[in-house]
Order: sequence, then structure tokens, then C-alpha cells
Amino acid sequence: MNEAVNGILLLDKPKGMTSNAALQQAKRLLKARKAGHTGSLDPMATGLLPLCLGEGTKVSKFLLEADKRYWTTLQLGQETATGDAEGEEVEQAPVMVTDSDIQAVLDRFTGEIEQVPSVYSAIKQSGEPLYKKARRGEDVPAPESRRVTIYAIRLVALTEDRLEVDIHCSKGTYIRTLATDIGRALGCYAHLGELRRTASGPFRIEDAVTLDAMEEAGLEERHSMMLPVDEALADFPVVELGETAAYYLLQGQPVMVPKAPDAPYLRLYDDDGLFLGVGTTLADGRVAPKRLFHLA
Repeated sequence: MNEAVNGILLLDKPKGMTSNAALQQAKRLLKARKAGHTGSLDPMATGLLPLCLGEGTKVSKFLLEADKRYWTTLQLGQETATGDAEGEEVEQAPVMVTDSDIQAVLDRFTGEIEQVPSVYSAIKQSGEPLYKKARRGEDVPAPESRRVTIYAIRLVALTEDRLEVDIHCSKGTYIRTLATDIGRALGCYAHLGELRRTASGPFRIEDAVTLDAMEEAGLEERHSMMLPVDEALADFPVVELGETAAYYLLQGQPVMVPKAPDAPYLRLYDDDGLFLGVGTTLADGRVAPKRLFHLA
């Protein structure tokens, strides 16, 4: 029988598996009743996929909005219909670029930019991801452009026609679209060769576990691989509430907290250190609950 398992599992998703398939396998291994992931990775991509279990699903919103980091390779010389190595080649050009050429182009894509996501993205239309329609050969209109932020693109290596870069970006950034746009700007075209997510919000790939490691472990050890729910909110200021204030907050009422941090989100604990939920500071200085948790 599945259990009420609460926490965050940092999974290193393998290549060739959908994010949902990875979620379902981890959920089975943990014997969890309820689980969700925090932003899909393409089947061809690997890396950090934070999974939220039980009460942990209440923090998925915050992880979905978090910044991400990717290590990626761009295959120069060809553009494909899908923007990755699985698609049909649609453009090609000789590769005659230097490190300085690449750095100049990467600088142009740093900061707030406009992106038109690929029709092979997971954006939904009529409840179905666009990539499913596109792969069936349906005529799919291009999604609307969106503004995203590229905080940094670091050139790691250039080897003949293979470019390695490290990307720190905002939510909603489409790396395959970025690869295509960089290739066009370089004048030699490009598509995504490899993609690995290395960070999501406060979490890093170094702390992730694999499905193989979970398969080899017993149930108790698998549960020990999980993190407490509140670690997903490590960037939020902490507020500790006394017994009376905690009682009324758990009834959904704002409570007075002397010198409460003025922040959109707060981590709330009782005086025994139990995580109660996420709150916000009101204009009058009181702290109001936004999302309560039941972890006792």
C-alpha cells in the first residue's frame, strides 16, 4: 500500500525517458501516494528534476518559478526542424567561427531577450503539447513570443563544430530555441546536441540521485534520499512563531510578528522548529498565511 510520503527528491533524470515516466518510477519506488515534478525535461535531456511528494507538492509552484542552469552542447553547421539532433536538417553552412566571434554573439543573448518557442515545445494548445501535434505532421501555428532572462552564458569550449556552454536563465527559457537563435546569429546555424540541467532554484545536480541507485536501495534508504519540504524554500526569510501565534495562523488568521521581514514570501515555523508553511508580511506588519503544510 502506498504511504503518505512528504518531501523533495532530487532526481538525476536519465536520457531517453520522459519526465513523467521518471516521476512515476520514483513514486513507485518510494511507495508514495501523491507526487509531481517541477518543470519537464525533454526525453533527450538529462539532469536535475526535483520531484515533490505528498505535502511537498505544495512547493512545486515556487520551484517552477525558480531560475535554472544548464550545461549544453551546440552542434554547429546544421539547423534542424526540431532544434535538436532528432530532427530533419533544414539548413546548413560551413563553420568558420572563432572564440571571439562566439563570445560576441553570446553577449548579445545575455540579459532580457525575446524568444519564439519552437512548435516542438511542451506548450499546450487545447490541452495537448504542441510537440505531439507537430510530430503528427499537423499544421501548428508558432507560439507567441515571450520575454525571458539569460543571466549568463559562459563559453566552456569550442572544438571544431561543437560548442559547449553553461547557461543560467529564468523560468520559461527554451534552450533549443536559444541554440537555434545563436546558430543563426553566428551565420553557421546550430542545433542542440546535448542538454543537462545542473541547477533549479536552491538545488544542484551534485545532490541528485539516480533511478538505478534507488532500485538498488531498500525502501527505508530510498526515503532517506529525500529532503525536507522546506529546503525548496531556502531563499525565503525565516519567521518563528510562539504557541499562540502559531495556533491562530494555522486557523488561517494573520498574526502580529514584531519586526517581521518585509518580504513577499516567508518560511514559518513554530517554536519547536516544525515547518508550518509559507506566509507574507502585510502592510500593517502582521504575517498572513499563504500556504499551510501538515507535516506533524
